[in-house]
Amino acid sequence: MSHLLVVMGVSGSGKSTVGAALSQRLRVPFADADDFHPEPNIAKMSRGEALDDSDRWPWLEEIGRWLADHPDGGVMSCSALRRRYRDQLRHHAPATTFVLLEGSREVIERRQAARPGHFMPASLLTSQFATLEPLEPDEDGIVLEVDQSVDAIVQGYVDVVEGRERR
Repeated sequence: MSHLLVVMGVSGSGKSTVGAALSQRLRVPFADADDFHPEPNIAKMSRGEALDDSDRWPWLEEIGRWLADHPDGGVMSCSALRRRYRDQLRHHAPATTFVLLEGSREVIERRQAARPGHFMPASLLTSQFATLEPLEPDEDGIVLEVDQSVDAIVQGYVDVVEGRERR
């Protein structure tokens, strides 16, 4: 089975860490959507300003192309907070499964505080939670709780996929 995944969630949920661990476990390439942001987006977020859709669309197009270029499997960490953003990624790669890393605000704030030097300031977390649209029933997705070890999160994904394959 090929695994084409987008590990999604708010800033500080562990997308990059979990995405890298999943790619190792699944033996597929990994990319971090943060690396696809153009300089103006990074500067805007560094100033504490939330991105708007005109900032996001070209960025999402690049991510979608990366997914389309990896039909045999890959893992991308990407916030993908709104349904329409996920739809844009699926337009490029319809077989994408979204892995939503979910956690309480307190857990996410604690995780964010442990990330010195990241360009996304903690002050934008409120807008991230307000923007997050949970996965809908018609979206291929898995929701995993972040308040556990990375190994446990990765195993949770594997357990869900193996359960689906047995059905």
